[in-house]
Amino acid sequence: MTVVEILDVFNEQMQKTGTATREEVHAQGLWHQTFHCWIVSGSAETGWKLLFQLRHPDKETFPDKLDTSSAGHLMTGESPEDGVRELEEELGIAVTFSELTYCGTHRDEYRISEHYMDREFTHVYLYVCDHPLEDYQVQHSEVTGLFWIAAESFRDLIHGKCEAVTAEGVIYPGVEQSPVNQQRSVGLDDFTANTEAYYNLLFHALGYK
Repeated sequence: MTVVEILDVFNEQMQKTGTATREEVHAQGLWHQTFHCWIVSGSAETGWKLLFQLRHPDKETFPDKLDTSSAGHLMTGESPEDGVRELEEELGIAVTFSELTYCGTHRDEYRISEHYMDREFTHVYLYVCDHPLEDYQVQHSEVTGLFWIAAESFRDLIHGKCEAVTAEGVIYPGVEQSPVNQQRSVGLDDFTANTEAYYNLLFHALGYK
């Protein structure tokens, strides 16, 4: 049975105006809330690494692209505190909201197609975690790989100072198969469409000026 997801919808001032289905939200370009959490490893002294998930090739938007560590829509009545469920659902790690660091809320809108318009208030957080990738239990219908990228290198990529960066991680061939180590050289086209302002929330929280 298909579960119909109901989301709160807002005006441009982030004042709630009602509810709508997820399908209606994107078809009509209604403002709604999402939760993003970046898993980071390392420190300011040794250098930060950012964890990216590789989206499943069957995803409706941005298939096979590198994306935020964990992200999802907030359902009706939910607040960002409820978003931590995404970490357990997608990556298999249990995290409390108090363990997260708030980066800020980003307002973004972009058109995927003639019939798909996304207008989001994205609540962005980070979580410091040095667990090896083998500890993650990914949701195979959503995630097909996990990759670490040096934050400084990724920042240079976002700011146009280089054309490619190195991503090191694992690919998940299937539910019953062991993950396969992989290294990739990736450019901006390999990532989901996020703005420089969005990424700057994360970089600022990590201490970059």
